Amino acid sequence: MFRNKLDEESSKLHDDLVKLGAMSEAAIGSSIEALMTKNIDLALTVVEHDKDVNNLTSVIESEALKILLKRHPVASDFRMISCALKIVSNIERIADQAQDIASITVNLKNEDYITKLGKIPRMADISKKMLKLCIDSFVGLDVKLAEEVLALDDELDNLFLQTKGDMVKLISNDPKYADVAIYLMMIAKYFEKIGDHAENIAEWVIFEKTGERKNFRLL
Repeated sequence: MFRNKLDEESSKLHDDLVKLGAMSEAAIGSSIEALMTKNIDLALTVVEHDKDVNNLTSVIESEALKILLKRHPVASDFRMISCALKIVSNIERIADQAQDIASITVNLKNEDYITKLGKIPRMADISKKMLKLCIDSFVGLDVKLAEEVLALDDELDNLFLQTKGDMVKLISNDPKYADVAIYLMMIAKYFEKIGDHAENIAEWVIFEKTGERKNFRLL
């Protein structure tokens, strides 16, 4: 009976994490669409819905802590719960980045985009793919998918550095573009951060499956 209750609560925790991941994916997708199309209503919706992500995050954290305190889980359960707490934190931060991108989109509503956003659309595509892969890897505890996430992060980092260089050069050549260039640099940084959080999730998925994190065995 005790084991059944633990399994039931662990399953609920897992399902809520998957739901939170889906909410975060939707937020990123909507923030990207709002940015590309200057859909201010959609951007405002992303900002408004961030509270739903925060609420579910609090629920998941509470569920995980209750299991730890009430059910006295064994090592394998403890590994799953500790990973859940790490993963929920990263998913919530990804949703925060989506909100940040949407907020900047609102600020840019009266501005002309320069160089058609440069490399930012590619950064958006990669970060969105990384998020989907890391959530899918969590759902199936799929190490191969998690490793795909890790492999994509270098490209995203390189694109950010290129975008940063492009924006600095643009400001130097024509200071009138400074405000827009800074906003776009911030958006690029948010996409880079999304990639970092996706990478973190992938690493915790690998840990949950193998007990190893960055080639060091923890449990």
